[in-house]
Amino acid sequence: MSVTIEEVEAAAQKHPVAPYLRMDRMPHIWCPTCGIGTVMKCYAQALEEADVDMDKAAIVSGIGCTGRVAGYMNLDAFHSTHGRAIPFATGVKLGRPELLVTVFSGDGDLSGIGGNHFIHAARRNMDLLVILVNNFIYGMTGGQNAPTTPLTAKSSTMPFGNFEEPFNLPHLAASCGAVYVARWTCLHTRRLTKSFQEAIDRRGFRFIEVIAPCSTLYARLNRLGSGFDLMRFYHDSAEIKHGADPKEVGIDFQDKIICGKFIDEDRPAMHERMDAHYKKVLGDKYVPMPPEGGWLHE
Repeated sequence: MSVTIEEVEAAAQKHPVAPYLRMDRMPHIWCPTCGIGTVMKCYAQALEEADVDMDKAAIVSGIGCTGRVAGYMNLDAFHSTHGRAIPFATGVKLGRPELLVTVFSGDGDLSGIGGNHFIHAARRNMDLLVILVNNFIYGMTGGQNAPTTPLTAKSSTMPFGNFEEPFNLPHLAASCGAVYVARWTCLHTRRLTKSFQEAIDRRGFRFIEVIAPCSTLYARLNRLGSGFDLMRFYHDSAEIKHGADPKEVGIDFQDKIICGKFIDEDRPAMHERMDAHYKKVLGDKYVPMPPEGGWLHE
């Protein structure tokens, strides 16, 4: 029995997460076996299961393959310049503190050119959910070496292998002050969706790293087979250790990947500490920012 395109599109519109996605822009542009589309679907499912009001959520991304996510989400979305997703999201959160603000971008965008913004947003405990899809390479601009490329792995700018120590991103986030830190692969769909739901319900700087294969560049440059082969390796190499010391979860080339929830703390977010500080200093002269935004003082 043949199925028409119209029937497929009609069925897609009935999917539970369809309201959270811009279905008119499907199919997406990501390469087969990339993983970013799966991560986006898990995030949309988490929004649906948490019954998040789409008018009370905003998503911000930067440049790169993962930066395309903002354009596919049926939310107030902002596609910022390279490396500036976190400061842009900070402005959104300060102006509209009642919103769930999510930063959704890649390892090069957030930990490379955007690394300084990353560490200071974590230090301030900005009330942001940061989802970083790590494919160990700059996937959109030619396969250059990234801040997360494992030692000895090859890239277009290090064809004889990487000799620079990569970031251990969960350790970086935790040491800078993140209150929620987790890592999963894009194949841990149920666990990843649950982690997104947990992070949605928390306040402060929440960081979730998602390991995803880059079949077009990382796999090819390192002769790791197809994207499916890389996906299978990530699945088989994942080891779940909730509560693991973030210092001990660095990733070596084609070695085990420690996954799980590493940090889950409760500390006042930046806007809460700001309100408490000015109320103490200024007393009755201080007027807290209303939920819909506005100036701090009369």
